[in-house]
Amino acid sequence: MSYRINPRLPLTGEVRRILAEEIGKALVHLDTARDRPEQGLHKCRKRLKNVRALLRLVRSGDETFCVTENQCYRDVAALLAGPREATALVETIDRLAASFPEQSAGGGLDAVRETLVARQHELHGGAGLDAAIGAAIAACEEGISRIDILVLPDQPEQAADVLADGARITLRRARKALDKAGSRGEADDFHDLRKAAKTHGMHLSLLGRLWPTPIKARRKAVDELGERLGELHDVFVMRELLDADDRPLGSPQETRLLSKLLKRSEKSLKKTCLAVAAGLFGDSPRRSTRKLARKARDDLAAAPREDASAPGAAG
Repeated sequence: MSYRINPRLPLTGEVRRILAEEIGKALVHLDTARDRPEQGLHKCRKRLKNVRALLRLVRSGDETFCVTENQCYRDVAALLAGPREATALVETIDRLAASFPEQSAGGGLDAVRETLVARQHELHGGAGLDAAIGAAIAACEEGISRIDILVLPDQPEQAADVLADGARITLRRARKALDKAGSRGEADDFHDLRKAAKTHGMHLSLLGRLWPTPIKARRKAVDELGERLGELHDVFVMRELLDADDRPLGSPQETRLLSKLLKRSEKSLKKTCLAVAAGLFGDSPRRSTRKLARKARDDLAAAPREDASAPGAAG
């Protein structure tokens, strides 16, 4: 069992299998989140992102199902966003302290960190989190019951076209976001680039047996880009909080060092992300997926069709 499409098996069955596995793991993490929200919420949201990336990949094969289910899991993720963000902001302070040890050695970030930790504890406790987890569990359980509704083309050529279309659309989103991030540099542009890069990375995992080689170096670069874009996103969120009228992070004196380090970090991260993204997404999306479509058709057509019920068939 893995987060990878087996070309030896019908596409419908493989996508149903992966959906069931990922949603099932999300449910396990939700149960863990009741006692350990820092870990459980983060891992659950990662599984939900895997689910949504898969739905985007095969959307053209069953658009009604994929659009509806994608919205469902987007809503579930939104239920958990606040508590997860609270943890990410504490991690951002710690990352800044590690990146700028000399500047932060005097404790200039301590007051803000204490404020963020208190905010984290508030969001991770009480009835609000329990209600959000309960609603998320109910939605995921209902989602599992709907998986059998999904029907995709299983003929090799049609299945290959579905996979290539999904990969191409995500690459097109990444290229568009890259162009905007390079020309405007707004937080929303980098956020769109981050989402597209993350989805593309998941598509590389799903298509690991179909994507033209070499894939290992590309997957590593995409994963590293996603991490840096995630750090940049947290910087943008922190700066937005700093600019809020009610000053939720502290007085100007308490936040002076944080403001300075955020600006330095943002500048460095933007430069790094744009350079790496240009290397990954600068090519034409159609050209990038043309080889994928051709290889997928050949591999799917040549693969002996395994019995989905045979031991190890879906591995």
